[in-house]
Amino acid sequence: MAPGDMQNAEIADNLGRFAALLELADTNPYAVRAYLRAAELIRSTPASVTELVRTGRIRELRGIGPGIETKLRELVATGGIAELESLEREIHPELVGFGRLLGLTAKRMLAIALALDVGTVAEFRKAVEDGRLAGVAGVGPVTEARIRAALAREPAAPRGLTLSRSRPLVGAIAAALDGEIAGAPRRFCELSHELVVVCAADEPAPVLARFATLPTVVSVLERSERRALGVTVEGVPVTLVVATSSTFGTELFRATGSVEYVRAREPLPDAPDEEALFAELGLPYCPPELRESASAMPPPGLLDGSDIRGDLHCHTTWSDGRATVREMALSARARGYDYLAICDHTPNVGVVHGLDSEELARQGEEIANANEELRPFRILRGVECDIRADGALDVEDRVLRELDWVQLSLHAGQRRPASTLTRMVTEAMRHPAVRALSHPKGRILNHRPENALDLEEVFGVAKETGVALEVNGLPDRLDLSAIHVREALAAGVDLVVNSDAHSDAGLENIGLAIATARKGGATTSSVVNCRPAAELLAGRRR
Repeated sequence: MAPGDMQNAEIADNLGRFAALLELADTNPYAVRAYLRAAELIRSTPASVTELVRTGRIRELRGIGPGIETKLRELVATGGIAELESLEREIHPELVGFGRLLGLTAKRMLAIALALDVGTVAEFRKAVEDGRLAGVAGVGPVTEARIRAALAREPAAPRGLTLSRSRPLVGAIAAALDGEIAGAPRRFCELSHELVVVCAADEPAPVLARFATLPTVVSVLERSERRALGVTVEGVPVTLVVATSSTFGTELFRATGSVEYVRAREPLPDAPDEEALFAELGLPYCPPELRESASAMPPPGLLDGSDIRGDLHCHTTWSDGRATVREMALSARARGYDYLAICDHTPNVGVVHGLDSEELARQGEEIANANEELRPFRILRGVECDIRADGALDVEDRVLRELDWVQLSLHAGQRRPASTLTRMVTEAMRHPAVRALSHPKGRILNHRPENALDLEEVFGVAKETGVALEVNGLPDRLDLSAIHVREALAAGVDLVVNSDAHSDAGLENIGLAIATARKGGATTSSVVNCRPAAELLAGRRR
């Protein structure tokens, strides 16, 4: 790419690709998140980032540190990032991502792939099936058995774009063409393997020509009178559909899917918008995220973002967050919330700093002072409390009793057997101070599969104790998934939708938690942080 006045979306796309490859290369996860946060920040910044870089004012954007500034200067000056280009040459994203699912580091997976002379997941599978792993240096019988077992658990393991990447990418394409996003991102599917944009134009040629020139579309593979198929900078295919003004609603509906949902309503009449289409079909409007099964219908009281009274899971500079207690509270208040729970880590988390009892007490004093300033807004004293191997909590009982909101969390040991994991978690849930269980299945999309936790047993204990199960809004978690949300609701379990924000900008993550909960059919009455603080705190067990 030639240097020039790069648009913010182009700069953000480059940082996003860089973060994705750094993640595959097993770089420090906090560096990866820093680049992802910078990409999100740049995408939403109204000022020209190119101009901010050239005038030396880029550090005015909060979250842009010296390392990212250096990369931005290189990108603006040369049109590229040398390290990004090097990583793109060295890393096979499909293989490395699959290796992560198998429990192999990028370095280990690439070394094995080199020894086997394979470049795709299919070739790797074939090599394992043919017994060729036995000849690879450093791969003994135990490692081979582990890889074979993991392959059996991951029959397909396709990588896809998470919502934090798919929606901005397809949204930028749609905005440039004055169109609408469709497909999996519009339905808030957790991973997207292809993108779709639908436009309305009685003369399609100019729209198709513009599509071919977009910086986020690296090539156009096919083109007809009203359709084009391209490949994005992320390597994901994108389809453009150019409808007429009288058929736009029908084409948007069809392109949004799912296939099962659309087929159950065919034949479709021509309609200029989706509202008119649903009216013609004699059906109430169904939000896109619910359109999966043939019989999908919106439930009464479907959760809406405006129903949320507060966020019950965020981090601050006391542990691994990037904003202070007061800064997080001010941002939450600006979003219209009534309350915010500060839930920093405890020592057993290991990877980052966790707060001991003394630090939790000092943080409590800071929260009390901030509450004096910000009332009637309420900052809740909380903690993301790790579960130890014996099921005990990582904080003394006397301290837990002083807190407003205690969320359980399991970070290490996700590969434990189902019986062990389930015993640990359910014993911890029975502690009278516990209010919620964070990201229960422990997955990291594209990198770590769900743990073996027996959700049916967890649902039973949650119903018995009143412990809510979290729908975590971090884009690479979305845990509980929409499928598990539906199961939890059927079991009569309360939910809590949270951002798990590590910065004030990260509070936006709650939007993905809300969408995931809605996709599973969550209603306002089933989500505890739709309730006022007084009602929420009245439910505390001691």
